[in-house]
Amino acid sequence: MAGTSSSGLTFKLHPLVILNISDHYTRVKSQTQQAFINQNGGEVALTSPCPRVFGCVIGIQRGRTVEIFNSFELLYDLSTQSLDRTFLEKKQELYKKVFPHFYILGWYSTGSDAEESDMQIHKALMDINESPVYVLLNPSVNHAQKDLPIIIYESELHVIDGIPQLIFVHSSYTIETVEAERISVDHVAHLKPADGGSAATQLAAHLTGIHSAIKMLNSRVRILYQYLLAMQKGEIPCENSLLRQVSSLLRRLPAIKSGKFQDDFLMEYNDTLLVTYLAMLTNCSSAMNELVDKINTAYERNGRRGGRTAFI
Repeated sequence: MAGTSSSGLTFKLHPLVILNISDHYTRVKSQTQQAFINQNGGEVALTSPCPRVFGCVIGIQRGRTVEIFNSFELLYDLSTQSLDRTFLEKKQELYKKVFPHFYILGWYSTGSDAEESDMQIHKALMDINESPVYVLLNPSVNHAQKDLPIIIYESELHVIDGIPQLIFVHSSYTIETVEAERISVDHVAHLKPADGGSAATQLAAHLTGIHSAIKMLNSRVRILYQYLLAMQKGEIPCENSLLRQVSSLLRRLPAIKSGKFQDDFLMEYNDTLLVTYLAMLTNCSSAMNELVDKINTAYERNGRRGGRTAFI
């Protein structure tokens, strides 16, 4: 592998691509570890296999500037080193309908460094893009490293020992973001576990803080209401300065008795209930699937003895 690229291209990478690759790797790793545990009778191995994931990166090239906006997964069989072209063409067609100006710029994978077998995938995509880029994410955690664990490779034709060969060369890149991505990344950064706790724990602490603030505001408004009521009844003397402050505070509040507010509130409330119902249905469906799998497993075992078929 040579040093840096001499193509003169400028690469701009969006955070969505990094999040997609990281999410793809995390999902596949979790599924592989679960399958590894099931094969070993429920024993958790200290060194479980870490799979590699593959996908395509899409974006726009304007002159000498290549901007990578998004990515999608690929089906690649490591044992046979074959790429599912039908799946690739279908995904490309679907993305063309939503993003007509995007096209396939290259592909991505995970690992510490580019491997020799990666060139086969690289060449397989040259019929779509004659000069594809290779985005490599290193999933291993290195706390001493300050830069992002992302490397972008280009392919160049070099003559080695009198034989022309394609090799990977490093290319520099910059992170480019739009407003929506900045908001999303900032939201994820605030929800990530900072003290070793889970993301659910961080979210629960965040919601608990909001609940405490609303509860405190409610108690202060109630005290102010009781004070004004006592002032109206003549139980305490009237203070004009305090009334002016209360009037100024109330004028800052939005009018919550309007029809528009009721419509917006009911719409948001119904959306929240719908999401809650969908989550409950998903949990019930998952529990039902697990129950069906257990029943099928039990009937298969009994079927070998008594000749009965599976339940479902």
